[in-house]
Amino acid sequence: MPAPDSRPHLLARRRLRFLGLTPDDAIRAFFGGNAVVAVIVLALISYFLVREGAGFFGQNRRNLEVYRLAGLEFVDHLRAQEEGHTALTRRLSELRLQAFDRLSRGGADAEAAERALVGFDAYADRFGVAIDPLRALGSELGDVATAIKTKFVVNEDRKEERRQLSAEGRTAEAERVEVMPIDFAAAVKPLLAARDRHREVNRALAAELTSLLVAAPAPPVPELRESLERFGAEVRAYVSELPAIERRLETWDQSRPVSLGEALRAFLFGRQWLTASFWQDWYGLLPLLTGSLLVAGVALILAVPLGVGAAIYVNQFASTREQRVVKPAIEFISAFPSVVLGFFGIAVLGEFLRQVSHVPWLDWVPGFPFSERLNVLTAGCLLALIAVPTIFTLAEDALNNVPRALPEASLALGASRLQTTLRIVFPAALSGIISAVLLGLGRVIGETMVVLLCAGNRIAIPDFTQGLGVMVEPVHTMTGIIAQEMGEVVRGSIHYRALFMVGLVLFLLSLGINFLAQRILRRYRLAPA
Repeated sequence: MPAPDSRPHLLARRRLRFLGLTPDDAIRAFFGGNAVVAVIVLALISYFLVREGAGFFGQNRRNLEVYRLAGLEFVDHLRAQEEGHTALTRRLSELRLQAFDRLSRGGADAEAAERALVGFDAYADRFGVAIDPLRALGSELGDVATAIKTKFVVNEDRKEERRQLSAEGRTAEAERVEVMPIDFAAAVKPLLAARDRHREVNRALAAELTSLLVAAPAPPVPELRESLERFGAEVRAYVSELPAIERRLETWDQSRPVSLGEALRAFLFGRQWLTASFWQDWYGLLPLLTGSLLVAGVALILAVPLGVGAAIYVNQFASTREQRVVKPAIEFISAFPSVVLGFFGIAVLGEFLRQVSHVPWLDWVPGFPFSERLNVLTAGCLLALIAVPTIFTLAEDALNNVPRALPEASLALGASRLQTTLRIVFPAALSGIISAVLLGLGRVIGETMVVLLCAGNRIAIPDFTQGLGVMVEPVHTMTGIIAQEMGEVVRGSIHYRALFMVGLVLFLLSLGINFLAQRILRRYRLAPA
């Protein structure tokens, strides 16, 4: 008679025999079932993202059509011209701050520095007010275009109200809801009639800026001479663009249809993400994608040397006692909640880096000094801290998987431990190390809380003309925008669907990283020794 504790096992075996399965078959079915579940979940996620985001491009196309029909596109040419001048004015302000700083470092007190900058300030003031006539014209035409769009929005709301009343069977009330038709062609005639005024304003603006270039003051400090020359070149380039803006206004066609391709390009290559705007909503992916890649790049630049270097040291050079201390300490970092690291970045790391950037002997570092404590650098340092345990653990496992015969043979032939590590062990583990780096990239590019708290959340493409100084600018990321805005959007709205499209791009980016990892792994596995 079998022992009492073996009866459950006998019953299980009898059930398996009844189903025609052996224990090995059951084990294979269990783990195979897990793989099937993973595939099903992946398919459901893909279907959900595509379903919720599919209507975005049709809605965005309609959004762009209204933008054109209402004349907002026409006025935006003037606004772009005004923004270009504002950027030049901001550049002058930066030059003044630099001049004041250099005068102060040269021993001048605040009052003496201000006196030295009187001529420069008068020049900057005259430069700033030169745009006032164009600003007034843009404001006037903007009011006209905004009124057209507002009338359209009111009409759309009334159409929806009428539809809902009709669906409820309240036909009489639905008929009393008045919908006023809009003649867009007639409504934008005041805008088209302002082309002559715009040409006159441009001629006056060009003449004023040209005269300012001739009457430019001497640099307040000699070190700014080159910067002022570059500013003059920027002003001349701005003046040379004025005729092109006039041609755009002349050729502007309100009736030109908006294609789905144009709506797709506006999303993939749009430089603005602007929602709930009285003027025009924009859903451009480029600033979010740029921010995500910048932060992930800084994180990898810091994490790869630290993670791989620590793995090589622990695996090849550290004593048993050191391994018992170093390895758990690094892996323990992954136990920190990302929101705690975000708080650390806000309260400690961001301010520390900002203070370090103001140390005088570090002026040579690109971007130093900087004033924004929450930026690409702060977020990248914290993401590197998150990625190091992943890269370290996987890289160390790859080094462990190298056959022991390889380093032993190298050492037996007289090679040093360092030579053996760099020329034998590391190349043999390279595929696993590359896999570790790519998985670390996937870890940081999908991180949310740290970038939401520490990246600065400025939705704009950084100024890459600053070179490496771009690393201290605030950015927003794809994960951050989803976490920040998803809780506030109306289900089914264009904003809602745009966030799902961002999620779909992020999902495809992650798949691409994994695909690249597999290709690299396959290549190194098949490469001859």
